[in-house]
Amino acid sequence: MITASDIVVQFGKRILFQDVNLKFTGGNCYGIIGANGAGKSTFLKVISGDLTPTKGSITIAPGERLSVLRQDHFQYDDIPVIETVLRGHEPLWNVMKEKDALYAKEDFSDADGIRASELEEKFAEMDGWNAESDAAALLSGLGIKEDLHYKLMKELSGKEKVRVLLAQALFGKPDNLLLDEPTNDLDLETVMWLENYLSEFENTVLVVSHDRHFLDAVCTHTVDIDFGKITMFAGNYSFWYESSQLALRQQAQQNKKAEEKKKELMEFIQRFSANVAKSKQTTSRKKMLEKLNIEEIQPSTRKYPGIIFTPEREPGNQIIEVNDLSYTTPEGDILFKNATFNVEKEDKVVFLSHDPRAMTAFFEIINDKIKPTTGTYKWGVTITPAYLPVDNTDFFNTDLKLVDWLAQYSPDTNESFVRGYLGRMLFAGEEIYKKASVLSGGEKMRCMISRMMLKNANCLVLDSPTNHLDLESIQAFNNTLKAFKGNILMSSHDHEFIQTVCNRVIELTPNGIIDKRMDYDDYITSDEIAELKAKLYK
Repeated sequence: MITASDIVVQFGKRILFQDVNLKFTGGNCYGIIGANGAGKSTFLKVISGDLTPTKGSITIAPGERLSVLRQDHFQYDDIPVIETVLRGHEPLWNVMKEKDALYAKEDFSDADGIRASELEEKFAEMDGWNAESDAAALLSGLGIKEDLHYKLMKELSGKEKVRVLLAQALFGKPDNLLLDEPTNDLDLETVMWLENYLSEFENTVLVVSHDRHFLDAVCTHTVDIDFGKITMFAGNYSFWYESSQLALRQQAQQNKKAEEKKKELMEFIQRFSANVAKSKQTTSRKKMLEKLNIEEIQPSTRKYPGIIFTPEREPGNQIIEVNDLSYTTPEGDILFKNATFNVEKEDKVVFLSHDPRAMTAFFEIINDKIKPTTGTYKWGVTITPAYLPVDNTDFFNTDLKLVDWLAQYSPDTNESFVRGYLGRMLFAGEEIYKKASVLSGGEKMRCMISRMMLKNANCLVLDSPTNHLDLESIQAFNNTLKAFKGNILMSSHDHEFIQTVCNRVIELTPNGIIDKRMDYDDYITSDEIAELKAKLYK
């Protein structure tokens, strides 16, 4: 259990949040949300002890262990992978090292024997005999193959290190677990593994994430940082979002009587609770909405970008025809082959692969950026595609001001016209005169979306469209794609994006493709699909 008492965090004259009095108890998972800069990661640092609050205190129940997902990818470079994970349980690790040091002594004394006996007892109480196998199981669950377990951390890629550090945080089932963006650099299958793991986790979890499906799957409570305060609600992210939107609509209807508003909120809570209880993503231990004080629901101060795609013409029946398309890297890696299919009107397709390079290569091919190893493709005559690449670095190697940068892609270069598109993406005032080269990852992504909107395309090609975006931008983007009248070809690590937008799945493998018109949840739970994948990924 973690208790926050009278917490205030202030930087200079700016008060990030104040009057924070919260209790985080075992058996619950708390999703911490808030706009960029609201203080989500800062709050986790205060709880972990990495940052001293301006005022107030954090108390952890006596004897309880706190574990934190660390982001320093180089801290353990000269340490084997399995040992890095074991170090996550510091009390156990200290016992192991002291025990080993005693047994290595040449002049082992009676006092050493007594101490060794004490250590062996502690070691057994901490389930030390299973420690290495438990660490190996965590690593395997997170996609780190056994042949990497005894390599040094510096021999791993950045994405592999992220997974090892996550295993380190989870190891030993700590009493209190702090996770800041744990799904970063995880593929969809590993995120599902983590969702299942945390759903069964019986202790206290605090998590910051931009993955809405992940938050919905694991969280029993939502902790919202807004208005300079931190407020806790029962329920997951989707409930918080829908209720805040309802409160916003009610606020716009100022003439509505208090009794009518209360009745509407109560009906909403009951309806949402019933729907969530049937959801595949919820677990039996979720305590949902009965404790919610409806007076606490209020509109958020967050701003959602205005992402609007307006196709100039309706797509015809033929979108794109792909025949025997294959791609092998210059190093000889076969990313996919024998891809033959037609995309038809109203298809919204998600492309999957165990190797994300496969989807990027496919999108680059159909956008004339690289040549296929074999095969052909042909766009329909009515189709105007717009492409959002996963890597936009080359677009921003310029000192152009933002307004001039976007004007390059605009049919109307008048500043007021271009400013309107930037304004929709939350670039206001003097921000439009920033140099394109100094933008953050999220700002660059919003600029690329503005560029797409200007094209008035009827087919959107999106390679990992949620990368670098905050929850507000992801939610707005998702809402737009659900209503989009044209075609969508996309890849994504965002489960909610895929499930709510796509009606067809095409999986690219080194030995052929799987092509199914079905929703994503059905696809990933299908035994037939699992058998097909086992054959094609051999």
